[in-house]
Amino acid sequence: MEILHVSAECYPVAKAGGLGDVVGALPKYQTQLGHLAKVVMPMYRSKYLYNHEWELVHESGTYLGNTWFRYAVIKEKTNELGFDLYLLDINGLLDREKVYGYDDDTERFTAFQIAVVHWLATWEHRPDVVHVHDHHAGLIPFMMKYCYAYQSLRTIKTVFTIHNAQYQGWMGWNKSHYLPSFDNWKSGMLEWQDSINPLAAAVKCADKVTTVSQSYMEELRFQANGLEDLFEYEKGKCSGILNGIDTEVWDPETDPLLPYNYGIADVTEGKELNKKSVCQHFGLDAQKPLFIFIGRLVGEKAAEILPSAIGEAASSIQWPAQLYCIGQWRP
Repeated sequence: MEILHVSAECYPVAKAGGLGDVVGALPKYQTQLGHLAKVVMPMYRSKYLYNHEWELVHESGTYLGNTWFRYAVIKEKTNELGFDLYLLDINGLLDREKVYGYDDDTERFTAFQIAVVHWLATWEHRPDVVHVHDHHAGLIPFMMKYCYAYQSLRTIKTVFTIHNAQYQGWMGWNKSHYLPSFDNWKSGMLEWQDSINPLAAAVKCADKVTTVSQSYMEELRFQANGLEDLFEYEKGKCSGILNGIDTEVWDPETDPLLPYNYGIADVTEGKELNKKSVCQHFGLDAQKPLFIFIGRLVGEKAAEILPSAIGEAASSIQWPAQLYCIGQWRP
């Protein structure tokens, strides 16, 4: 089976969260199982881009609304990640260092998706599955089924995986002209609560919808930032598949980011040495208990209960303790 993953992130090329970890690992293990897995993502100006060799595989142009743009697709030569990696470049939109956080993110990712579908339509063969991830690729199933220029793609099966349903890529209807010409009778497939909602569109249009766990799939029917009714209605094609861990990357015996590597035989000593290293770096007392929180400071990460949870934990051990927090707030 040939599977094309479309994502805004892929570790180690560019990562802002768990999405990058999954897209960096899942295709590798699919390939090891005998499938032909590929990933296409934006060509950010990252260190990975400049430290690897690439070949140009496609150049063309298409429209974002009334604006013509050129795009190019390059492929990593060595297959270093264990699967075919493609980067799609659009000058002026995707040539940025950061993944997110720009005022024109709507235009950036809409143009990226249009270019991906435009490129896919030129392939001499067809992949068996197009697997899109989060709202940044959520318009692709709609375009493959209902945009007139891409009717040749409508028989390809699509899978949509939700890594975080809180961010949905909302667009006003004044930007509907960004999309290639489509059947207006199908505009309801784009709409949710009077706006274009790429995440909702993907849930409606994809053949299958998955999330990062079965419990998260159940949660979305009750807490999905306004999409609860949609997940209840579409539950027949939705399933949760628990995220795994890439044991080749997250191996403390070989992890290059750890000051001291360790295995099962010396796990206690190894963790103690790494704790001492952290405490020394940040001026903390290695003799005291250390609590660490790493994550976005938002509700789905339980950030609102962090202060009380730490207080209760510190009180329960009846010993002075320390907290180190790495967090980012993202509206």
